[in-house]
Amino acid sequence: MSDIRLGREHLSRLDLASQLEWLVTNGIGGYACGSVGGALTRRYHGLLVAALEPPARRTLLLAKLAERVRLAGEWLDLDLNHWMGGVSAPLGHLHLESFRLEGAIPCWTWAIGSTRLEKRVWMEQGENTTYVQYRHAGPEPVTLALRALANHRDHHAVAAGAQWMATVDPVSDGLAVRAFENAPSLWLFAEGAQARPASVWYRNFELAIEAERGLPDRDDHLLVGEFTRELAPGDAFTMVASTRHDAGRGALALAGALHRRRAHEHALLEAHSRSLGRRARECPSWIRRLVLAADQFVIERTGGEDGLRGAPGAPRGVLAGYPWFGEWGRDTMIALPGLALSTGRPEIARAVLLAWSKRVDRGMLPNVFPDDGAAPEYNTADAALWYFQAVQAYADATGDLELIEEIYPALEDVGAWYERGTRFGLAVDPHDWLVTQGEDGLALTWMDARVDGEPVTPRKGKPVEVNALWYAALMVMTRLARRLGRQHLGYDDMAQRVLNSFARFWNADAGGLFDVLDGPHGPDATLRPNQILACSLADSPLDTPQRRAVVDLVGHRLLTSNGLRTLPPDAPGYRGRMTGDPRSRDGAYHQGTVWTWLLPHYALAHHGAYGDRDAALRLLEPLADLEHAMALGTLPENADGDAPHAPRGCFAQAWTVGETLRAWHAISGAKTRRRASGARRPRRAASRVTAS
Repeated sequence: MSDIRLGREHLSRLDLASQLEWLVTNGIGGYACGSVGGALTRRYHGLLVAALEPPARRTLLLAKLAERVRLAGEWLDLDLNHWMGGVSAPLGHLHLESFRLEGAIPCWTWAIGSTRLEKRVWMEQGENTTYVQYRHAGPEPVTLALRALANHRDHHAVAAGAQWMATVDPVSDGLAVRAFENAPSLWLFAEGAQARPASVWYRNFELAIEAERGLPDRDDHLLVGEFTRELAPGDAFTMVASTRHDAGRGALALAGALHRRRAHEHALLEAHSRSLGRRARECPSWIRRLVLAADQFVIERTGGEDGLRGAPGAPRGVLAGYPWFGEWGRDTMIALPGLALSTGRPEIARAVLLAWSKRVDRGMLPNVFPDDGAAPEYNTADAALWYFQAVQAYADATGDLELIEEIYPALEDVGAWYERGTRFGLAVDPHDWLVTQGEDGLALTWMDARVDGEPVTPRKGKPVEVNALWYAALMVMTRLARRLGRQHLGYDDMAQRVLNSFARFWNADAGGLFDVLDGPHGPDATLRPNQILACSLADSPLDTPQRRAVVDLVGHRLLTSNGLRTLPPDAPGYRGRMTGDPRSRDGAYHQGTVWTWLLPHYALAHHGAYGDRDAALRLLEPLADLEHAMALGTLPENADGDAPHAPRGCFAQAWTVGETLRAWHAISGAKTRRRASGARRPRRAASRVTAS
């Protein structure tokens, strides 16, 4: 796998060095991230954002290490900062020769004359511990000084104006920092370095990306100490930041830390290669990078504030995106097959499916588990239906009937509640067996943005993708019931009824599908990408001519290189850029903004409709460029509807990565034009009606 690499042509430009980002994670919700030039441009940037109650209570503990080096008796700053008022100083990015990803490990090289200084950052899997390693490759000794800027705040907040003063105590090889009484300590270790405690606030860091988003853009950090170490040619020196008092102690432990991280990544790539078999030779490097990116979203719920690794088999979960999303039901179920099954890690899918089966309540899965540990919110019309898709994918990949037996009652419960009706008007209409949903003031589909408390795209009624998923869920239940030797005819019959009624979605005038039926104002003919899901699902309720028509319509009006627009540019209400304050961005979120997770669905739909494997794979290839556009080595949440379709939103999004992996694996491995089904497809009604 080739590395992602940036040279001076990118790093010497202040704008690019401040915009392009990196991310490393620890598998329990903690992370480190920043700009490649070293400046803090988001409130989320930091070297240790610890999950104090994994995966929740994510707290910024160490913002950065401000580096400077002494050469020939002169101190040179290697750091980069942006200050309120538009001043950037020092400009250490000008000394950067390269930035690259070694697997998923970010690596910087500063070049000053013949002196080369390398820096690597990684985290311990299962612990709130970050390692920052420096390696000197020059001909003469140098002195390296690191100023540690710490904090203790929620990762969603800023500390502008904070007045508390931490307690900083010298310990063997480092410092112990306690922000306030009863706060968990931040332990900073640097073996062989001189550590000098400090307690000085550095004020008025300017967070440029927060300013662009219309959010508080000033932050303060507390200098808690400076570490100084002389490096001979070839020397390596590692700083450790942790919530553990014994993290990385000793030369052997430090040497083993980087080995463990690289071994972890090697194991991920090996598992993926084994799952591909002979096709592993055909796998492009950008897909292999996404295998490492996929692991960043998979989390394990573990112990308490010290972040110690939990017992084997601890519950698993999926974080929806970095840097700000936590666990979301819909996102988890959409992303899971790609994140776990396409990467050769079915045990993760099993653990997640089992855990979520116990969270079904009145036929619904939680929409979100708040990051502060509050009660889950049940306000989504389709998360439970995506659960069926994830279960089917797992069953196809593993044949694990033991798990299917265990979670089968939860699947039955979902169907029963949809039939009788549950929260927010979510119910099966007994007149046509289609699913209806919605209450005033709520947005229950994936198009869930609200402005001033009102949904931007309420979609009250019978949404097209919800009913495509409903039909697919009934087909899944038909297959699973037969495999388990249970009664399946009821599901088969209901699927037939839904299939017949789904014909109402056909909009003959547009040559595609209505977005919503039976809404407050009748059928909604707005062209949106939701209809592509009726083509991309393995159990499509459309025949081949209809699928081709939808693929052609969506491709002509909504397709971009980075995904599908949520409205065509000529539609009323179209917003071509998702910028500005939260109100402005939420208003554009599903009103023209491109969503990257839908491009894999378009590729799958195209392949299902036309059977052209190479054409479908080419549709995915532009996503390789997106790995270089925002956070390096991963894929973002969305992009502007207008060219050049600049990436926006979360810089690393689970369902984008997961669905890209799933689509590439499904299409590249296709041997026949259409995937065979494990159950008899219901017969389609002979006549069709257009909604009126």
